[in-house]
Amino acid sequence: MLNVSSKENKDDPLVLFMPSGKRGRFPVGTPILDAARSLGVYVESVCGGRATCGRCQVSVQEGNFAKHKIVSSNDHISPIGPKEQRYASVRELPDGRRLSCSSQILGDLVIDVPQDTVINAQVVRKAATDRVIERNAAVQLCYVEVDEPDMHKPLGDLDRMKAMLEKDWGWKDLLIAPHLIPQVQGILRKGNWAVTAAIHRDMDSSRPFIVGLWPGLKNEAYGVACDIGSTTIAMHLVSLLSGRIVASSGASNPQIRFGEDLMSRVSYVMMNPDGREAMTKAVREAVNGLIGKVCTESEVDRHDILDMVVVGNPIMHHLFLGIDPTELGQAPFALAVSGALQYWAHEIDIEVNRGARLYTLPCIAGHVGADAAGATLSEGPHRQDKMMLLVDVGTNAEIVLGNRQRVVAASSPTGPAFEGAEISSGQRAAPGAIERVRIDPETLEPRFRVIGVDKWSDEEGFAEATAAVGVTGICGSAIIEVVAEMYLTGIISQDGVVDGAMAAKSPRIVPNGRTFSYLLHEGDQRITVTQNDIRAIQLAKAALYAGIKLLMEKQGVEHVDTIRFAGAFGSFIDPKYAMVLGLIPDCDLTEVKAVGNAAGTGALMALLNRGHRREIEETVRKIEKIETALEPKFQEHFINAMAMPNKVDAFPKLAEVVTLPARKVLADDGEGGGRRRRRSRE
Repeated sequence: MLNVSSKENKDDPLVLFMPSGKRGRFPVGTPILDAARSLGVYVESVCGGRATCGRCQVSVQEGNFAKHKIVSSNDHISPIGPKEQRYASVRELPDGRRLSCSSQILGDLVIDVPQDTVINAQVVRKAATDRVIERNAAVQLCYVEVDEPDMHKPLGDLDRMKAMLEKDWGWKDLLIAPHLIPQVQGILRKGNWAVTAAIHRDMDSSRPFIVGLWPGLKNEAYGVACDIGSTTIAMHLVSLLSGRIVASSGASNPQIRFGEDLMSRVSYVMMNPDGREAMTKAVREAVNGLIGKVCTESEVDRHDILDMVVVGNPIMHHLFLGIDPTELGQAPFALAVSGALQYWAHEIDIEVNRGARLYTLPCIAGHVGADAAGATLSEGPHRQDKMMLLVDVGTNAEIVLGNRQRVVAASSPTGPAFEGAEISSGQRAAPGAIERVRIDPETLEPRFRVIGVDKWSDEEGFAEATAAVGVTGICGSAIIEVVAEMYLTGIISQDGVVDGAMAAKSPRIVPNGRTFSYLLHEGDQRITVTQNDIRAIQLAKAALYAGIKLLMEKQGVEHVDTIRFAGAFGSFIDPKYAMVLGLIPDCDLTEVKAVGNAAGTGALMALLNRGHRREIEETVRKIEKIETALEPKFQEHFINAMAMPNKVDAFPKLAEVVTLPARKVLADDGEGGGRRRRRSRE
């Protein structure tokens, strides 16, 4: 392979590769594929430059690129030769595309390396992420033509194949998956001594493995990125050669039948001798079922899956791998293993290619798992100057705060209130659940939207539109909005007490024992927001905010520059209402964004580029872990965070866009459990 000399000849043509922006000078006649590899530009090639796989397609950008001082033209690349003509006669070469292995540099060039090349006619689903991930997968397909046996050279078939893989591809000291050894001779003869080997090497320091072998030219390999959440399992099926997501899907985690939240599942393991085995079997069956689903959708053979990356919170991580999570249920919350792991997928009963490898991202701490590591990799607080707050809101919130100088992380026990549990009319997000709420500040009348219906409740046709799904309850995003709206309209005080005096203003304020509730919807299902509901939300948001404040103190900052909500729930939170509630600290609202399943995106990045695996392993080693339960100021922050937005912290940026009500503190002697308080001085 050509090497870029440190003493470039200034008279040689200048070649710029996009979108990477890498450039160098090369002698006339240099194959474009060799130039790309010399610069570290990833261009796929399975056939080793024989112009049979079609993976190395590029296109020439024509024009005067003054910024780069390059005039690029199709005249500066060699004409189509016999090998490209032969390929084009078998498979159509898209207009403007050339095979880089058969195209030589004749002059200055700007070369575009397509990021979406899919050679086989696979169904390509809409990408789950718009992010361009530079490919450097752990798996590489290598086509070789092996010398036939010779009585005068008694070298074994496998050894001759290894010799050709070294000669053509530079692979030295190859190992081979044991299950392939008995198949080598049959595969070589079936392919008439031409075979494609799948080589897996994760770290450069590790020995490469032959993990798959096929007769003739094999032109596709797939990988799976999987996020195992306590509620939902999400999965991407990806072409390792083109980098395209060919199918994405999700399924409920069947472990829910053993317990809604994480601690209840740990308790199940502790109380049942076969509890761990039952939950491990359930989640592995669900993963296998999901693999079958994405493969069926995209018409991919599941045995073409050669690599997997899995993330999950610590308890999901342990149960999937067959590790007892009991120690995570009690202090000091010890992980069985915190570092990244490598498995043969078949060893943990995953039904893919027998040679497929499975990689898990490292866990950060006892309750900050590989999912938080994936989200960190995806959003990259460690790659920027801004102070970024990354929050995954769930039963146990995972919090990461930092920038390129320092990153700290913690978990905070928010409980299941944000998911609808412990709320009188709460439910999971499903058709019929209220998801958005607005309250008129004058009349206190509500208007809302439900999942599965486009109309608001005060719009004509709403009743007919909801006839099929009903109005069945209130989900997490709406719980945040309705409590925040109740505060903004004066229905509840800063301390979260429902103002019974407001009953004179609106029939929506209804007595409930010694306290009052807010009637959100009267119908087949009567939906109210009770004093106890508000208390549950206050406790959850105060736990999260207190954890964030501890991390801010560790960083020595009084504000954050940018906030990212990760996870499925975070995607539906309105940042304004989250801040009104005091779920997150004050910040410019334009800098508060939902990033969806960032953990799954991190898994995807680690699947497509092994460099990202090294990046997150190194980052996790440097992250400082804060145990909130051991921090003496946690309780003080927690008490202050019970107020809305907060008892002591100012929210000037929020006040620029939202009119916050005057401070009103009421006595609470009801079922909310609070003590009587005197009205504080304004």
